[in-house]
Amino acid sequence: MEKEAFEGWLESVSASFLALNDQQRNQSLDHLISLSGAAQLRHLSNGLETLLKRDFLRLLPLELAFYLLRWLDPQTLLTCCLVCKQWNKVINACTEVWQGVCRDLGWRIDDSIQDVGHWKRVYLKAKLRMKQLKEENAFETSSLIGHSARVYALYYKDGLLCTGSDDLSAKLWDVRTGQCIYGIQTHTCATVKFDEQKLVTGSFDNTIACWEWSTGAKIQQFRGHTGAVFSVDYNDELDTLVSGSADFTVKVWALSAGACLNTLTGHTEWVTKVLLQKSQVESMMHSPGDYILLSADKYEIKVWPIGREINCKCLKTLSVSEDRSVCLQPRLQFDGRYIVCSSDLGVYQWDFASFDVLRVIRPQQDPASPSLLSFGEVFALLFDNHHLYVMDLRTEAITGRWPLPAYRKSKRGSSFLPGITSWLNGFDGKNDAGLVFATSMPDHSIHLVLWKENG
Repeated sequence: MEKEAFEGWLESVSASFLALNDQQRNQSLDHLISLSGAAQLRHLSNGLETLLKRDFLRLLPLELAFYLLRWLDPQTLLTCCLVCKQWNKVINACTEVWQGVCRDLGWRIDDSIQDVGHWKRVYLKAKLRMKQLKEENAFETSSLIGHSARVYALYYKDGLLCTGSDDLSAKLWDVRTGQCIYGIQTHTCATVKFDEQKLVTGSFDNTIACWEWSTGAKIQQFRGHTGAVFSVDYNDELDTLVSGSADFTVKVWALSAGACLNTLTGHTEWVTKVLLQKSQVESMMHSPGDYILLSADKYEIKVWPIGREINCKCLKTLSVSEDRSVCLQPRLQFDGRYIVCSSDLGVYQWDFASFDVLRVIRPQQDPASPSLLSFGEVFALLFDNHHLYVMDLRTEAITGRWPLPAYRKSKRGSSFLPGITSWLNGFDGKNDAGLVFATSMPDHSIHLVLWKENG
């Protein structure tokens, strides 16, 4: 058919086709397809793919493509990377997408790192770690053996664990190797705290002592309590030591001289925890940089100023029930901004600037009544008689657990502690290593729960 005749025929057929209804058009196309050969069918297939399968990632501006990608879950993103080279290139160019999925898994985000490959690797590592937590495969255990009587006191710092025992000794252990670095003769230790040079111990003999690690010599003794000393804290910059006792008092001491500077009264139960910390917030009662003392008994937490005057008065008393029907558990945490303590009703968090209760965490699943080990910005570490729990504070859901042996119970909470806690503010790829939890056992050993290496 000549060109002009063909064009006239095509125009006439097109006009007739447009006059048909949808069913007639479909029948016409079906008939034409049945008459077509391989060349026509191939041409039709290529044309339809262009018309129907539009590649929006290729056609959209990058900004819009990135916006759409942020709505995809990580697994779908990884699947999209396999579609074609262009999709893989676009997805790999969106740093914010991969940072977002890492943040959702509880990872700290360093915005200065813009390498997408880095964040994809971080995501895969984070996904593996969270899978291990869910499947009870994130931790491993070991033991420290060396004491010959009950271990009452534990304190952890920078990879080192100090243990105080009824065998009249204190030992300093390297958690990584399990080796005992120092062992010195002391009194019976109810509480311990140490640094590189010295060890401070509170005892059931109502005294506090300061010991030198290198020689084992007692370099200071503090006398004045009339009951067992259950908790101590100190600050070298202030030259101050504080102690809580079974005599219902808190004492403030000159660390170097051993003299009692003040006795704080008001508690009506054993004082099982004292904490000395700088305030990081402003209020009518304190300013950032002020040293604050917290003391806790079975029902109350008291807040005291330290450093302004010798005869300081209690700034605030916190409790979870006015009629003392609910007990506080001996787990108190204070970082200068928030006060956190667990109770029979759940975990309470107070704002230190206003002293208002910010949240109460009552798990909807096991554990029904958890005890607090440590509280961060992203995760919390909890435990009960049978398990260790990792809670995602953004959802208050338990994301991991680990079985615990029949450890030695302590009403004062001195026979168990958390290890490294920086990961509770978000993983960074390095802080999920080392000690997670330590507790003393009935056979006088120390049971350790450690992070398993993340492959």
